[in-house]
Parts: sequence; C-alpha cells; structure tokens
Amino acid sequence: MIVRDFLQWAQAASPAQRAEGAGALARAYLYSDIDGPTRREMELALATLLDDRSPLVRRALSENFAGAADAPRAIVAALANDQADVAAPVLSLSPLLSEAQLIDCAAIGDAFAQTAIALRAYVPAGLAAALAEIGAREAAVALAVNAGAELPEFSMRRMLERFDGDGELREALLARPFLPPTIRSRLVDATAAALTAFVVDCAWLSPERAARLAQETRDRANVEIVTDAERGEVGDLVAELREAGRLTTSLLLRALLSGGRDFFEAALAELSGQRAERVAGHVRDYRGAGFAALYAKAGLPPHLLPVFRAALDALVCHADRRRAGRLSLAMVQHVLDACIAAEDAALDRLIALLRRFEVEAALEEARAARPLLAARLDPPRLPPPVDLNALETEISMAA
Repeated sequence: MIVRDFLQWAQAASPAQRAEGAGALARAYLYSDIDGPTRREMELALATLLDDRSPLVRRALSENFAGAADAPRAIVAALANDQADVAAPVLSLSPLLSEAQLIDCAAIGDAFAQTAIALRAYVPAGLAAALAEIGAREAAVALAVNAGAELPEFSMRRMLERFDGDGELREALLARPFLPPTIRSRLVDATAAALTAFVVDCAWLSPERAARLAQETRDRANVEIVTDAERGEVGDLVAELREAGRLTTSLLLRALLSGGRDFFEAALAELSGQRAERVAGHVRDYRGAGFAALYAKAGLPPHLLPVFRAALDALVCHADRRRAGRLSLAMVQHVLDACIAAEDAALDRLIALLRRFEVEAALEEARAARPLLAARLDPPRLPPPVDLNALETEISMAA
C-alpha cells in the first residue's frame, strides 16, 4: 500500500517535492516505531527512489542515511556508487560501508568522491594506502590533513612521489604529528627544490648560488631532524639520504660540528657495512688505526681524515659548548685552526666551507644571546620634558 501510494504521488510531484518526500520517508524509516511488514514496504519504496532521474531525490536519501547505523544496507551501498555529489554523504559518514567497499568506491570515483572518503572520521591504514596510490591530488591533501587517518610511512612516501611539487600537500604533511624523520627529510628536499626553481626562474639568484643555498639548507634541516629523531630512526634516515645522494661529506662534518655523533656513527655503519657497535668503538678511539680503516672502508676522502679527527676531538673538548642541532662556534673554530695549521692546499675548499659554518654559528650564537643581553641593559633614559612656554619666551627675547 505504501509503495503504491508513494509511486502514484511521485508521478505528479516536482523534483523538489520528490526530494522532500524522499527525506521524509527516510526519516520515518529510521525513527518511527513500525512493524516488520511496514518496514519492508518502506524499504521497497525507498529502493524505487534509487532510479529517480533527479539527483536531488537521491541526494536527499544519501543525506538522511549518511550517519545511520540502521539504514538499509543495500540502499546505502547503491548510493555510495552513485554520482559523486550523491555519494559523498554516505562515503564520508556511513558506518555500514566496509573498508573493501570504500576502496572499491575510491577506485572508480572522481576526486570529489575520493576526498569524501579521505575525510572520514577514521581511515584505516589499508584504505589510506589505496587513496595514496590512486587518489587525486585533492584526496591526498584531505588524507594528509585528516588526524583520524592512519597514514603509514610508505603511503606518505607514495603521496610525495606522486605530488612532491604540490605545496599544499607538503604543508599538510608537515602539520601531522609524529612525522617520521625520513618523510620530514623528503619534505625538506621537495621544498628546497621548489624554492630553488622559483628563485632561479625569477632571476633573483644565479643557479649556482641557489643550488648551494639549497644544499646548505637541506643539510641544516637534516641535522635538526636527526636531533629530534629516536635512535632507531637515525639509521633509516641515513639510508634514505644515501639513496637520494644527500649523504655528503659536508653533511657529515656539519652533523659532527653540531654534536651529532649518533648521525656520524650511523653514516659510517651505512657506508662501511659494519655493525653499529663496532663502529661506535672505533669512533671513540678516533686517533687509532681502527678508525682510519673504518673511514677508508666507508669511502670517505682520504685527505679529510685529519679533519674528521679534529672534529671528533672538538666534540670532546667543547662538549659544554654544544647546542643540539646547531653548529658550535667553538667547535668550528677548533677544526678551522687545525685545517689552517696543516697548510695543505687540498683543504682550501673545505676551509671555505668551514668559514661559512663559522659565520652561521656566530650568527646563531648572537641570536641566542640577544634576549640575555637585552635583559641586562638598563631601560633607555628619556630626555626631560620640554617647557614649551619657557622655550617660546626665550626665543622671543632672543629675537
């Protein structure tokens, strides 16, 4: 009876009226106290609306059934596979859609439907991985900003591989808590590459100068990332940097002069293939033959062995002058003095690098000391107030 009456009414109703009627019928199904036969009749009436030519009608069903746990499962599944603006409410809210169904909807859906899935209150790791692999840019950004998304490291890596030139995605990933160091490093690389291309295209910097600034910025950021990383994560970051060709001599030296012994040891272990415990023992005895053999096995430049020994010596001598993740001016000058005393022309380029380190470290120390210096200064003394009437009288008498 309900189905027949509803269909007769729908034949003469406008799309807006049918949409209003569909919403009323859906709410009656969800919230009215009805018996089993009547509920089945209502389900049939609702199912007929899935073929309505107006998306307004189907959208009304989707909006009313979106968050309902006792909505008709088959109708919700049909709505999830409808056009994107109809499917979006159930895709983003319905608890009746399984992870497999959502992955299937993401595979055939457009960017709007994929974004609705990515913004669900909870996105399990499997669904997140599927969206990272096949989702549009908008869906990737939505996934990155969604705190309820379980986003594995390999999924974030895949998103960056596909959209590393997208600044909005990089910003969204950077805002995520507990970001793995390897992903932070990749974001630094992508951002540095984008900024380098921008300033070169604008002719603000020469390509050579822009490339050097980008490398130094990447190195500084990677040292800071290592400072915040857990010990077990340092090895993963070192492997990532080596694969990307970023594990350079200048980075290793910067890390040491910033107090990054763990990073240096992990790099030697990665480059030499030796166990971490054995590497740590050789680094402690950095003046011995074992360290020289380890250094050679790592493939580092032979003429820089005395420089790295001087850096390790500075690490011991100036332990109290270190600031985590920042170049120590005392340590830089310690190594610089050793390089100058060697009087070796092969060290000229390294000395130029150390001079840049010296400037950077001096500026960092000055910035750190500025608040302390300001606090010690006496408040500025203001000049005494001027008596304008007396001044005017004095000027008149002088005239």
